[in-house]
Parts: sequence; C-alpha cells; structure tokens
Amino acid sequence: MSNRRKKTDRVDREALLLPVDDEEKLEKSDLRGDWGNIAILFFLYLLQGIPIGLASAIPMLLQNRGASYKQQAEFSFAHWPFSLKLLWAPIVDSLFWKQFGRRKSWLIPTQYLIGIFMLILSLHVNRWLGAENSTNDDHSKVEHSTLNIPLLTGIFFMLNFLAATQDIAVDGWALTMLKRCNVGHASTCNSVGQTAGYFLGYVAFMALESAEFCNSYLRSEPAPEGLVNLSGYLWFWGLVFLVTTTLVALCKRELAPSIDRGHEEHLELDIKQTYRLLLDIIKMKPILTLVAILLTAKAGFAACDAVTSLKLIDAGVPKDKLALLVVPLVPLQIVLPLAISKYTAGPRPMEVYLKAIPYRIGLTLAAAGIVWITPAIIRDHHVPYYYYILLLTNYGLYQIALYSMFVAVMAFFARISDPAVGGTYMTLLNTLSNLGGNWPTTVVLWMVDYLTWKRCSNATDNDCANAALKETCSAAGGQCTITIDGYYVEIFICLLYGLLWYRWGSGKIRQLQELPLKAWRVARRVQRTHSS
Repeated sequence: MSNRRKKTDRVDREALLLPVDDEEKLEKSDLRGDWGNIAILFFLYLLQGIPIGLASAIPMLLQNRGASYKQQAEFSFAHWPFSLKLLWAPIVDSLFWKQFGRRKSWLIPTQYLIGIFMLILSLHVNRWLGAENSTNDDHSKVEHSTLNIPLLTGIFFMLNFLAATQDIAVDGWALTMLKRCNVGHASTCNSVGQTAGYFLGYVAFMALESAEFCNSYLRSEPAPEGLVNLSGYLWFWGLVFLVTTTLVALCKRELAPSIDRGHEEHLELDIKQTYRLLLDIIKMKPILTLVAILLTAKAGFAACDAVTSLKLIDAGVPKDKLALLVVPLVPLQIVLPLAISKYTAGPRPMEVYLKAIPYRIGLTLAAAGIVWITPAIIRDHHVPYYYYILLLTNYGLYQIALYSMFVAVMAFFARISDPAVGGTYMTLLNTLSNLGGNWPTTVVLWMVDYLTWKRCSNATDNDCANAALKETCSAAGGQCTITIDGYYVEIFICLLYGLLWYRWGSGKIRQLQELPLKAWRVARRVQRTHSS
C-alpha cells in the first residue's frame, strides 16, 4: 500500500483506486479449509437471531393482553436499531484493538453485554408485561393499564441495538474470514443461522410458555402455566451468551486479510475518513438507485407481514399454535437457502429476487382471504385441523418466496461490496434493506385503527373511537362491531402498490445487476502524512 502513496501534508481529496485483479472473473467456490469458518459464522448469526426472536414474541404477548394496534406500532420501534446501525457502523469499522482483532474487538464485548443485559432484563420483564396482575382462571388476561409499552420498547430497543452492533462486526468479519471465492456463502450462513436463532428465540419460547402445549405434549400432569416464562428464558440465554462468547474469544483467532486467500488490501481509515467514505458510497449513482429500490421494495407486503398474525389472534387462533406453524417448516427454511444459493452465487442473483415477487404478492392476497374466513371457521375456541393445514400451506409458500428474496439480495450485497471497506459497505446495504421493511411495518400498524370504522350495536351515534366510547357502548348493553376493517383497506393499498412497484423496479434491478463490479468500487480518501 505504501508504494502507492504520494507523501503530502494534507488529506487527499482525490480518489485513490486500488486495482482489482480479475474482479470480473467469478471464481468457483472452493470450501476446502473454510468449513470451520462457515460453522463459526453460522453460530454467530444464530446468536444474533435469539434477541430478534424474543423481540418478535413480545407483540404476541401484548395482543393477548389487549394492546391496541397503535401500541403495537409503538413497540415496533424496538426493531429499528437494525435500520439505524449505519449511524455507528463507521465507529465499529474504524476503532479496534489490533492485537485482539478488528472484528473481535467489538464482537466479544457486545455479546458479553447482550448476555448481561438479558440477565438484568429477566428480573423485571414479567412485571412490565403486567404479569403481577394475572388472574387465577386465565393467567394471560392482564389489565390493559398495567402494560408498560414505552419501557418495554426502550428496553428491547437497547437489546436490539447490541444485536445490531454484533451484526456489523460479523458482517465485516465474514468478508475476510472466508476466502474471497466463498464470500457468497456468507449470505447462506446469515439466513440459516438467523432462522435457527429466531426459531429458538420465538417459536421455542412461545411453545414452552404455552400451558396448553406443555400439558398436551410435555407433561404427564396438567399445570396452569407453561414450562418457562419470559423471565426464565431470558436468564437461560443470558448465560448461554456469556459462556459461548468466552469460547469464541479464547478459541477463534482473527486473521488479517490475505492476498493468498483472494482478499484485497484493507484500508486503515480513522472515524472521520470512514464517515467521509460512507458519504462517498452513498453518492455513487448505482448506490442511489439501489437505495430507492431497497427503501420501497417491501412496502407492498407490509400489511400482510405486520398485521395478519395479529388479526388471526384477534379472530381466535391461539398464539402458541400460530407460532408452532413454523416448526414443520424449519427443515424447509434451512434447506431452502442452501438450494437457492447455487442460483444466487452467479453473476445475476437478483433474478431469483424478481421471480419471487409475483408469488409473494399473490400469497399476500391469499393470506387476507384466510383472515376473512377465519371467524366463520373458528367456533367456541375450537380450531379444526384442516384450518391449520390451510394456514401452514399458505405460510410455507410465502416463506419460500420471502427467503428466496432474502438470500438473493444478500448474495447480491456480498458480490458488489468493496472488501477493502467491507464492514461499512455491507452495513450500509443491510441497513437500507432493514429500513425498507421497518418503516412500512410501523406505518401500517399505526394506521390500522385509524382506517377501521366501528359502530355500537345499539347506538348509531357512537363510533367506538376511543376507550371511553367503548365503555359507554358496553355499559348500555351494546357491542362495538367493525363495519370497515382497516386491515383489508391496507391489503388493497399494498397490493396495488406492489404491482406498480414491480413494473418499475424489475427494470431498475436488472440494470444494476448488469453493471461491472468496478462500478461498485468506491473512491477512497486516504490520509497521507508528510514524511520528514
């Protein structure tokens, strides 16, 4: 690197372009010597999925405790750190202890903090969920006023902040831990590992927390509660984080990028230069187009993704059974990314992404249809088995489309990212992708109540718009009924939007995909000091 630098006493404002040898040649994947690294990446992404899964379980608990859709929208901000991590990613990419390792300097302390944070959170979370006011006949029914939504949102926001910081370090490490010809497999480690972690944090918890599930399948004698509660589950995983992080710190050495392994030289930039570099990346014309795509692509699926499961719970589908629908699909979710990866490892991974969109739009409409017929099927809290088969079929097909898009876009990110600034570049792309999913989720949850029209059954002038009017209706012997459901209004709007977006976005995506790799390389500003 030093032979390319001209000695000067100022920060060079010109572009320093590092040559990329044969970057247009797509090397064939060779996993010899990288199997251990792939296993470690899978494990780190699995740990990352645990807090994500736990945070996803909270809305289910809140829905059973009478939370409004507006309160659900408020809690959805807990997932936003993965959409904001770009703000501190340059710090993670620039500050490190060289003797310990560029990525381990952040990975190890962050995972220790997640473990400690979970242990502390386990002492208070049940109280914030209102568990101290549980009734004996139905422990899930808690007074609405006891829910501390702002505090729960803040606490899980901080937990996801730590998980997002871990994600920055792992994404950057993946680009140098694996040989350059194998970096496409990092997306597979990401998708499979996060899926496994999400399963443990969400599905396994919902099953073990359910008294009905535990009494039916895990106990010989019935009990009024499940085998675990959120407090105990957080305590267990807090200990797991502490132990496994210690093993990674002691047993895994972080190697510097190696030309022999196909890596390019990594630029050593300070924080100021890294933020300037980030601005340079954002100013690139291909990135600007990609920003527009990533921020708008998922809005067409937002109503289905964010509201459908909550509507099913409102209609009488047990939350634990809804979560357990994932179990039969776990093999599919693990095998599917592996099967898709052979199509996304080539020069046009986004073809898979584009082919999945029409199927996902159609399955969104099918999911809304299932919600529509659910009240007619579920009678006296009895859910027939054929209904679960219907749900499972729709959900399974939807997951195929969703995971196809996810693996394809992650492979595209790995392909175009500049390895010399991999942590910043990958984090920018992942942040945009996450933000493109989070902002529509918050918006549709927030708007459901506003788009829903209600009437009191015995008072036409009472629209049940607030808690006071609902109490008035109930006191008069009436019942608030929905005349226009905001969920279906949002489904229609999202469906129309999705069709229009697909017509616009497919052409833009194919244009970006055909660009040579050098079009994605960023002009790097490097500080050059005068040598006396």
